[in-house]
Amino acid sequence: MAALLLGTTVHAAPDPDTPTPTTLAANAAALAAAPMADKRDEDFASRGFVATRTDPLIKDADGRVVWNLDAWKFASGKAPDTVNPSLWRHTGLLAKSGLFKVTDRIWQVRGFDISNLTFVRGDKGWIVIDTGTTTETARAAWDLVADKLGKAPVTAVIYTHSHADHFGGTGAFLADLAPGAPIVAPKGFREAAVSENVIAGPAMARRAAYQFGVPLDPAPTGTVNSGIGLAVPVGTQTLVPPTQEIETTGTELVLDGVKVRFQVTPSTEAPAEMNLGFPDWKVADLAENANVTLHNILTPRGAQIRNARGWAQGLTEAMDFFAGAQVMITSHGWPRFGGGEITDYLGKHRDAYAFLHDQTVRWMNKGLTGPEIAARLKLPAALQKEWFDRPYYGSFAFNARAVYQYYLGWYDANPVHLVPLPPEEGGKRYVEAMGGATRVRELAQAAFDKGDYPWAAELLDKAVFADPADQATRALLARCYRQMAWASENALWRNMYLTGAQELTIGIKPIEAVGRSTIAASLPPGDLFDVLATRIDPDKVGDAALRLAFTFPDRNASFTLVVANGVLTHRPGVVGTPDATLTVKYPDLVAALLAGKPLGPKVAAGEATVAGDPLALQKLVGWLDRPEALFPIVTP
Repeated sequence: MAALLLGTTVHAAPDPDTPTPTTLAANAAALAAAPMADKRDEDFASRGFVATRTDPLIKDADGRVVWNLDAWKFASGKAPDTVNPSLWRHTGLLAKSGLFKVTDRIWQVRGFDISNLTFVRGDKGWIVIDTGTTTETARAAWDLVADKLGKAPVTAVIYTHSHADHFGGTGAFLADLAPGAPIVAPKGFREAAVSENVIAGPAMARRAAYQFGVPLDPAPTGTVNSGIGLAVPVGTQTLVPPTQEIETTGTELVLDGVKVRFQVTPSTEAPAEMNLGFPDWKVADLAENANVTLHNILTPRGAQIRNARGWAQGLTEAMDFFAGAQVMITSHGWPRFGGGEITDYLGKHRDAYAFLHDQTVRWMNKGLTGPEIAARLKLPAALQKEWFDRPYYGSFAFNARAVYQYYLGWYDANPVHLVPLPPEEGGKRYVEAMGGATRVRELAQAAFDKGDYPWAAELLDKAVFADPADQATRALLARCYRQMAWASENALWRNMYLTGAQELTIGIKPIEAVGRSTIAASLPPGDLFDVLATRIDPDKVGDAALRLAFTFPDRNASFTLVVANGVLTHRPGVVGTPDATLTVKYPDLVAALLAGKPLGPKVAAGEATVAGDPLALQKLVGWLDRPEALFPIVTP
């Protein structure tokens, strides 16, 4: 997912709006309720610090800044009025960056990426666990390790799961990969890595820009973190397929003389995920199944809903599987030390997901809908006081609705919701029914003045969709979003509120792509053709039909595409009598269809051939629609 976000942004001037008394009171109450006396995380996040880069700017080959280690230097001292004190504390801990010694054989580089890179010293070289999001940030981490601990070959790579911030930086290690070094991943990794977000990728990318606050500057009035890390880095992303997959819990491998034991946890935080441990050293790695924050059961960017019940059960199994561990590391955040500390942490983290699941289902079976459950469900006090169960990334309200959807779907059984009005039409009717836009603003202003920002925002949202040119309404809605952002303990909610306010006041800011990704080339033909099927515009096709065969000599494979009735379908092999047969190397076809590189020069050079209608491929391309990269979200 992160690959779809790589870029730089054009930033707006700071907004002069300031926190209201209601926001100040909310943050004061948050400070009073937070377990500020618990300083364990300060110790854990700082312990074992070795060094960091002297140059805070990590750049790509063209000299463009990929990551700035100094961007979060503001995150120290007392929380400003524009940041929830609990979230401010979390930012300060995440901003501790550099190389950290965890044990005599294990080090982590943290704060160079949204995720951690873990380096394990084997008998002959380094085992790398998770490679970060981009080649540039991974190389910076690798250079720091080499400088402080000594250069040695990479003798194995382990991907804990199928999200891009855990495999995208592998390109940084290829030159140092020892011959025959395994790349280990959970079963189904490649399919999940290239397929989870392929079909809905453009929509997810746009929504993720909101979630991670991509158009925002790191600042006390802007984005302060992304819950599980500081931000998504910019740069070059690679997908190097695994050479060995772990299928069952209990599997043991000896990698470069180091015994590694695996716990497979599918359909938890990722469709393909696993925990791992070093039994000889009493170290457990909980990947992203355990975190320094409550996680998402349904991420706001959109994805397959995760199994909260399975997640809790996996943590119960982990307590037994890693019994006796004295050190616990994860893919985000900081380690934990001590057997009692780890057992207490895993139990209470497990209980948060179990409580979420069980109580949502209990209320669901009493007839409550998702929003009704979300409004009443609260963690028990014993769990609320634990920092790692706080809602910095996932939120209880959002997750409760996700559990409801997991079982029952989005429909709440009320027939009025069978045919809901589209936002623009509904907005116009609601505004008319309330007496016009001026009356709506009066009602919203009254709610704003009382500090009831959610209700004011709900009213103003109707008015914006009724008339997006009404600048006064847009400005007031943006003010509501800022106040809610500045009091939010959830980093993603803060980012989404502030990005929404930015869209309302200065429009959608373009994201200039600077990274290069090789993930598209990793799509198998079936997945590529599934993507094409979602881009067929039936109005362009009309009553036309097309049968097009592709032969890929580099893969010893053929496929047939058929377009009929406004639908594209595909099958392996050459089926029927094609209108044309294109013989081409598969990467060249991917480049032509997804990167806009014409095949004409390949045909002219004899590197590709066309038998039959020479315009058949051009006809297919002409029927494809282009996704919108920057569609509006809080405006029509």
